[in-house]
Amino acid sequence: MAVVSYLFYVTCYTISHLFPIKQTANHLIAMDETAKPLRIPPEMAIYAEKHEIFDLVQTLVTNLMVDKPEDPIQYLIVLLKRGSVEVPRVMLLGPPASGKRTVARKLCEHTQVIHITDSNILQEDTDLTKEALQYKAKQQEIPVDLWIKLIQQRLSKIDCVRRGWVLEGIPQTREEALSLQEAGVAPNHVVLLEAPDAVLIERSQGKRIDPVTGDVYHVTFIWPEDKEVVQRLERQKTVSEEQLVAQLMQHHREVHALRKTYRNCLKGIDADQPHVDVFDQVLTYILSRHCSVAPHTPRVLLFGPPGSGKSLQAKLISQKYNIVNLCCGELLEAVSADVTNMGELIKPYLESGQQVPDSMVLQILTERLSRLDCTTRGWVLHGFPRDLEQAEKLQESNFIPSRVFFLEMTDDVAIERVTLRSIDPVTGEKYHSLYKPAPSPEVQTRLQFNPKDSEAQLLRQLKEYWANASSLQDLYPEAVHINADQDPHTVFESLESRLVGRLQNDA
Repeated sequence: MAVVSYLFYVTCYTISHLFPIKQTANHLIAMDETAKPLRIPPEMAIYAEKHEIFDLVQTLVTNLMVDKPEDPIQYLIVLLKRGSVEVPRVMLLGPPASGKRTVARKLCEHTQVIHITDSNILQEDTDLTKEALQYKAKQQEIPVDLWIKLIQQRLSKIDCVRRGWVLEGIPQTREEALSLQEAGVAPNHVVLLEAPDAVLIERSQGKRIDPVTGDVYHVTFIWPEDKEVVQRLERQKTVSEEQLVAQLMQHHREVHALRKTYRNCLKGIDADQPHVDVFDQVLTYILSRHCSVAPHTPRVLLFGPPGSGKSLQAKLISQKYNIVNLCCGELLEAVSADVTNMGELIKPYLESGQQVPDSMVLQILTERLSRLDCTTRGWVLHGFPRDLEQAEKLQESNFIPSRVFFLEMTDDVAIERVTLRSIDPVTGEKYHSLYKPAPSPEVQTRLQFNPKDSEAQLLRQLKEYWANASSLQDLYPEAVHINADQDPHTVFESLESRLVGRLQNDA
């Protein structure tokens, strides 16, 4: 039962990012206002990110929509047993004489995917093929809807489903591309071979074809080493220069639209270079994985001495990226104000200025970090942990940060920042003797200083911080250290540059 529940949570996590979570969360909470906030185990998100569950589910769903198997469950079982659920789905496009046939053949030999061309699609013995050949016999164009059905029919065969495919020169127009999209034919990679028209015209005149294998050669660029192959080479069916120019013009009219249609997975490659180099670049791209769109839920820890700006930076991060801002001290104050068992337990500690026991702090904190908003949006935590023992207990509770920052400054700067700050009790506005002085003598006379900001109190806090800083830095060796003795927005830019996106070791 525990395993089933855990899988349910992992699936919920994935689905919550595949589909908008905000409405769902609000709906769930609205169902019962008295219910406890929904708790999701913290290990769920960590497990999902570590094992790329989102990418896995997304790939499985994409394959289902593309292949439309009659038995979806058995189909998914076969995919998962294969070890890799992704198979190459490649479109190789380009103008005439750009080398599509040569690259496609080598690509299929190397990856064992199925080579699909317009000619071998029409070799299938089906009613659709017979209908299409009737148009060919009358020298008429095959209607787009019939052509798309033929492509779907070929790609649905088991060899293409299991091994993947390379569509050579398909689609040729935007209409074909959009129709393929509507039919669920979605490539993982689209390669567009490019070369100047003058080069393509020169290549076209020197083409030779092996009638036995169908391989394409060229008197200048690609010549077979086997003498037997050389002897049986034949000239390609003559295409006049005028006809080739017309074909190139047609390609130029359509290529911009094709680029736009497949802009998220298309890579242009210069075909005016040795064919070996062209193939290497195509293969490298085909074997590459696109940047993952899996959700990255930030889990941020901010450390730093008093006055380093942890509260301000946490607020800026929270506002810009809509993640939950958690100050441990403020959280404890909020809990003590509630008429709950835990609130009554910690209230005496806060009123007397004593430290709340770690076990209570951890219980409160882990309950808050487990709520739906923290699990789905992420969190930035400051004020806890303060020492190695607290940090280890936080990790044991499976609240493992994905980013850790140490805001660094000297004690002299900390003393200047903290001891000279004050607050206007009338407006609640905060001021600083050096950086933000009172705007008028009237305001200046009513400013109040917090006793906690005294130099003696601050020195004790700094001593405690530095006593624990080294062990905390050892626990988080990949933490980023940022100079906090600069403009707050400069500090934020430094934080932000290391916060956005995934680090290489996140996967």
